[in-house]
Amino acid sequence: MAPPCGNRRRWSRAIKMTLCLCFLIPMAAGIRNTNTIFGQKQKLDVQQQLKFLNRPALKSIKSPDGDIIDCVHINKQPAFDHPFLKDHKIQMRPSFHPEGLSFDESKDVSSKAESKITQLWHLNGRCPEGTIPIKRTKEEDLLRASSVATYGRKKHPRFNTDVTVKGDGREHALVYVEGDKYYGAKATINAWKPQIQEHDEFSSSQILIRGDVSGVGVNTIEAGWQVNYELYGDTNTRLFIFWSNTNANQTTGCYNLLCSGFVQTNDQIGLGGALAPLSNYAGSQYELNFLVWKDPNGGNWWLQVGDKYILGYWPASLFLSLFDSASEIHWGGEVINSQQGDEHTSTQMGSGHFPDEGYSRASYFNNFQIVDSSNILTAPKNSSTLAEKPKCYNVINLGSLFYYGGPGRNLNCP
Repeated sequence: MAPPCGNRRRWSRAIKMTLCLCFLIPMAAGIRNTNTIFGQKQKLDVQQQLKFLNRPALKSIKSPDGDIIDCVHINKQPAFDHPFLKDHKIQMRPSFHPEGLSFDESKDVSSKAESKITQLWHLNGRCPEGTIPIKRTKEEDLLRASSVATYGRKKHPRFNTDVTVKGDGREHALVYVEGDKYYGAKATINAWKPQIQEHDEFSSSQILIRGDVSGVGVNTIEAGWQVNYELYGDTNTRLFIFWSNTNANQTTGCYNLLCSGFVQTNDQIGLGGALAPLSNYAGSQYELNFLVWKDPNGGNWWLQVGDKYILGYWPASLFLSLFDSASEIHWGGEVINSQQGDEHTSTQMGSGHFPDEGYSRASYFNNFQIVDSSNILTAPKNSSTLAEKPKCYNVINLGSLFYYGGPGRNLNCP
């Protein structure tokens, strides 16, 4: 006998619910399993990358800012995992320095400023001879990146000095030269702590050396200071380097020692380490000297920071477009404008003040020069300035000295 009509409806609903549960339970289990698989893979990727980046240390130093500096044997550094550097013999010193090297030509600014910038970890110790200091990478550093594979890379690797070309979020205030062959560059860079609005933005001040050969690709070398939360997990001002090799197929290169490439020879300075002290508005000014040049013997691109610290070199074999010389040199500031809420970022460049405020208020580059084909430092000829949005960040070139920077969003830069 058939069940009453009301019972039929209840049985029908019960059957439907049972069928739904039969489908949903395995589906939910499948999602959990998939998430578990992805989670396990990410964890494995993180652990493998940490093992690559963090080499066995002969000594470790805890910095007051929370960094851990590992003193790694010079022959165990990441550079020698690069396929072009497997049998590389370390060159401990450059064959030649550029002629005419001096960081004291201008008495207008440098005589007033102090060059005694150090790194915070020095307060708690130094690395022994035969090692190099490497800032330890933590798990949370990798998890901040969009992927483990992109940690230490730039999101915005391309650059064009033509202001008519639409930007990619990067904005600049700089002086540059192009149209000749260049074999290096130097400058004294005023050091500040600009404020950053968004965690995926940064503010940097650097020398950039660029080689662009048609049909070959673009190579870049950078050295300076930056505030970069996504990379370091804080807003400290830090020493940085960067290099890239871009062609039609791929882009290689990275910040500091976060991939194989740069060969460090110095046991005193840690790339990515925090700098102190820093300049104060209308107060004490601090600056740091940078020199990048191509060794005439062997073709390696060397880096010197300060008056005496030769940090190491980018081997010539890393590059094609910089193998002979550079085609452009840039000096100045760069920020990322993520345009949150369709408003310009308030991330600062330099001191966060416009260049017309002058010394002790605006950030500056002093004694900026190029290295010519005779390995002689000389003032750049026919230099140009670039500021895509001068009401946000601007530059004033006064010859051997220029002021640059700005606050970002303001009444004239909405």
